[in-house]
Amino acid sequence: MKMLNFGSLNIDHIYHVDHFVTPGETIAAASLSVSAGGKGLNQSIALARSGLTTYHAGCIGADGIFLKTLLEERGVQTNYLRTIDGVNGHAIIQVNAQGQNSIIIFGGSNQAITPEQVDQSLGTLSPEDMVLLQNETNLVGYIARQCHKLHIPVAFNPSPISQELLENFPFETVSYLLVNETEAERITNCHDPEDVAAYLLARYPDMKVVMTLGSKGAYYADRDHALYQSAFPVNAVDTTGAGDTFTGFFLGLVQQGYSCAEALRYACAASAIAVTQNGAAPSIPTLDMVQAFLSKRKQEFAQIRT
Repeated sequence: MKMLNFGSLNIDHIYHVDHFVTPGETIAAASLSVSAGGKGLNQSIALARSGLTTYHAGCIGADGIFLKTLLEERGVQTNYLRTIDGVNGHAIIQVNAQGQNSIIIFGGSNQAITPEQVDQSLGTLSPEDMVLLQNETNLVGYIARQCHKLHIPVAFNPSPISQELLENFPFETVSYLLVNETEAERITNCHDPEDVAAYLLARYPDMKVVMTLGSKGAYYADRDHALYQSAFPVNAVDTTGAGDTFTGFFLGLVQQGYSCAEALRYACAASAIAVTQNGAAPSIPTLDMVQAFLSKRKQEFAQIRT
């Protein structure tokens, strides 16, 4: 059993600012750092760090070779990764004094996936495996439809959300839909997690809905169960990549046989750890770190009760 993530690989340019720049305004950044990023890369690393056998598929430019090296160092298999001519995908990220982020993405190599690459990659999978998609690469709809034909489960994080995606993506092919509050509302016109789940499950009864709720935690629902998981309070430094960390850990642990309740708890803990450090990929914890975090929180809670 393995996960194949058809995902983006970005070079992140991170600017720390007092506040997000507004139209017509010029501001000075307190600092600049350049690091690996992209929802695909972050989620692949989180999947691998959860303990799941993880393969990454996609494209990088000549300036993105270090991204492949990083994936391999973090335990991700890169057999399905292709190097192309042209510029690698990149992101411009503002991080404000409160640790919130604002992001501009340039697709570059992330828009260079071909149908032939998709078909060759999927031909090596079985229905026991799973494919993960986001909306930072091209051909996401094609990949989902091909998976459906081959009976390969699809997990989808529809970020960044777009009108084109809403109109054209085959949501009926999705086994796990992982959304934040903004994405959920764009898809369903509902805000309350239970209303979101009711809307989606009425249309796609086999879908499993996972919704992150920021400081309120996370919610899971399928046709038989609904679960809430509270967030773990921490002092946030940088929220970049927190959602990707959650996605990778939740799916990675579910694929390894953890219950949805356990996976929600671990994923919320992993994202809590991630926001206490700067950067996206560098902040993703290991499974051992998450287990230590949960053990410490359990001991602290026991001390409070006594």
